[in-house]
Amino acid sequence: MLITELKNQETIQAQVQGKVFALLCHGCSEIRFPEKEADELVKELAAAGVLTGSFVTDYICNEENLRLRLRGHMASIEAADTILVLSCGVGVQTVAALFEDKRVIAGCDTYRLPGFQGVTPLEHDCKQCGQCYLNLTGGICPITACSKSLINGQCGGAKDGKCEVDPSMECGWERIYQKLKKLGRLDVLKCPIQLRDYAKDDKV
Repeated sequence: MLITELKNQETIQAQVQGKVFALLCHGCSEIRFPEKEADELVKELAAAGVLTGSFVTDYICNEENLRLRLRGHMASIEAADTILVLSCGVGVQTVAALFEDKRVIAGCDTYRLPGFQGVTPLEHDCKQCGQCYLNLTGGICPITACSKSLINGQCGGAKDGKCEVDPSMECGWERIYQKLKKLGRLDVLKCPIQLRDYAKDDKV
């Protein structure tokens, strides 16, 4: 169970660049998804003339399902410089992996709720920390992709791109570096990542 909450307007505007395709996920709306606020944001982007298209679906965390559903929207996605994803962190990571050459932006923060989390097998994970770093790390979560959940770069123990804690696992920060390099966004690494506010871990 989880809550998704729209990031503040200033944060989203600072991340969105050029033309935008908006992807909204209502898969967990029975828990909490800011549908009204998300719809208003999409309308504002359309009014500003930067929206190439938008699509509302459910469970974008299922990559195969998402790929099929987006087939009719590929022209609008290709025309966009930024894909704005309004979903939990798992959905953002799924879209970022699917569109490796696109700037994929998280428009929401995700908060954990006590209770059953579901058993759907997913490739990506979200710790629901309430302070999403995906916009600074190329859509790869440093909390779940790194065995030590480091938010300030590699620990120095990785070898040949593999994690020192689990040699079968790719180093999360090596993946982040390579992704940002591919996107031409290595300058992001010069920006200090804000220390986590642990009070946001327990929103309810």
